[in-house]
Amino acid sequence: MKTLIYHVLTGRWFMLFASLLIMAAAGAAYMFGMYSNEVKTSLGYDQTTLNLFSFFKDVGATVGIISGLVNEITPPWVVLSIGVIMNFFGYFMIFLAVTGRIAKPQVWQMCLYICIGSNSQTFANTGGTVTCVKNFPGSRGNVLGLLKGYVGLSGAIIAQLYHAFYGDHNPQALILLIAWLPAAVSFLFLPTIRIFNTVHHPNENKVFYHLLYISLVLAGFLMVLIIMQNKLRFTRPEYIADGVVVFFFLLLPLVVVFREEINQLKAKTQGLTDSVKVVTEVIPPPNVVEQEVPSTTTSSHEKSSCFGNILKPPKRGEDYTILQALFSIDMLILFIATTFGAGGALTAIDNLGQIGRSLGYPRKSITTCVSLLSIWNYLGRVVAGYASEIFLTKYKLPRPYMLTLVLLLSCVGHILIAIGAPNSLYLASVIIGFCLGAQWPLMFAIISEIFGLKYYSTLFNFGAVASPVGSYILNVKVAGVLYDKEALKQLKAKGLTREEGKDLTCVGVQCYKMAFIIITASTLFACIVSFVLVVRTRKFYKGDIYRKFRVEHETGENEMGITKTRNSPSG
Repeated sequence: MKTLIYHVLTGRWFMLFASLLIMAAAGAAYMFGMYSNEVKTSLGYDQTTLNLFSFFKDVGATVGIISGLVNEITPPWVVLSIGVIMNFFGYFMIFLAVTGRIAKPQVWQMCLYICIGSNSQTFANTGGTVTCVKNFPGSRGNVLGLLKGYVGLSGAIIAQLYHAFYGDHNPQALILLIAWLPAAVSFLFLPTIRIFNTVHHPNENKVFYHLLYISLVLAGFLMVLIIMQNKLRFTRPEYIADGVVVFFFLLLPLVVVFREEINQLKAKTQGLTDSVKVVTEVIPPPNVVEQEVPSTTTSSHEKSSCFGNILKPPKRGEDYTILQALFSIDMLILFIATTFGAGGALTAIDNLGQIGRSLGYPRKSITTCVSLLSIWNYLGRVVAGYASEIFLTKYKLPRPYMLTLVLLLSCVGHILIAIGAPNSLYLASVIIGFCLGAQWPLMFAIISEIFGLKYYSTLFNFGAVASPVGSYILNVKVAGVLYDKEALKQLKAKGLTREEGKDLTCVGVQCYKMAFIIITASTLFACIVSFVLVVRTRKFYKGDIYRKFRVEHETGENEMGITKTRNSPSG
């Protein structure tokens, strides 16, 4: 039993399970709409100031270049440890400010706190997601879809745990929960997250599908629960019971993990592992020799000057240097598409609470919209990850093509907010949540496929930098300014002027109408730019982009087979 437990706790499938739980607590940035009004009223902010605050939240949540560079030179536990400290410090300081336990901070201090707190998410993402992609390189679409799906679902998960711990009417306690819960989960699994020297085995995708089914059941349960909570009044014991069920579903993947690790342990006791085959006659595959040429080319690239090769990148799919990737046209196209695509969706998410209040939605309905957005954010991530993997392997459909379709669909959600029809915010939350969720695994998979895995930790995080750029343009400079302009117009119509230190509130469809018409146009532009990448990479995706990893796996299996044959008794 001790051998079994040790084997499970040190196995790569348990490492994946630990990463799932870390991701399930790492999406606090998507819950801003649930406590933004508390920040606005307690600190006396206008909408432009609140949007500036949310912009720095987006900067922290997506600018993970530092975490990527740290991950290049340190083991994953170091990256996660830094994230633990940053998460607790940033959000706990916001909690102290909102509750009046410290003197009212300056705006720049609050922006710094939210930036530090939300930036911890990039350390959790880098430590968990990048490590899993390197441990499962042949299933990266499934890995990214599943892990990013749990990030999208985390908003709804934390909301239910918040109800179980603190009840329903204490948004200040929600900020406290966001401060300690993600930090505690990451700290618990620090020794577990690490790189494994392993090879692909045939039933790997089947295991990922089993994990997907569990997450779908969890998402379905949360969806039903959110609808019931919106229609009915729940007591505290009922909230606690719901939290226990959510916690059970979070632990359910352990069944799959134990089964898979037990199967591997059984194989070891029989003298075989999933990655070893008894080879009676080992003949090197003919394409192994062919693969030696690119590796020689890569080594020559590394020996020569880094700056001299910036404008001489290798073929798509081979390992780019960081500068080669950053100065490539493909990365520029991805950056522009993400700036205006994800930037518009983040603007909608960050303003969801204020949009709901301007349209007359009660607090409970706004919480429902935030939770719906979280669940459909999850569905967008897993559907994009798994579906794109199927379409790519079976039909050679380029991932950038799917990214283009997702951007086109998100325009529908923005238009619904601009129209402001009764109850349209629910549908808009579903569409925008799904589309924003779908963009991330597609973008991260595209980066890994075009630019290689050697410097993936840094490139993975650079790809996310574009979204806060778009958020600043569309959220702070467009939505925030137009909202305050309309609010001041309404005050003037009433014959009033704004008092210093009082929050500025706008009511009606006009508050966000023009802003989201502009956001719709910018998202259409992102869609067109993304289609340019489809044309550029069409030939690349028609080829066998995973051939390199299959050759490495076959070579490793053959070498281990030779060792096994030599060590076996001659009979």
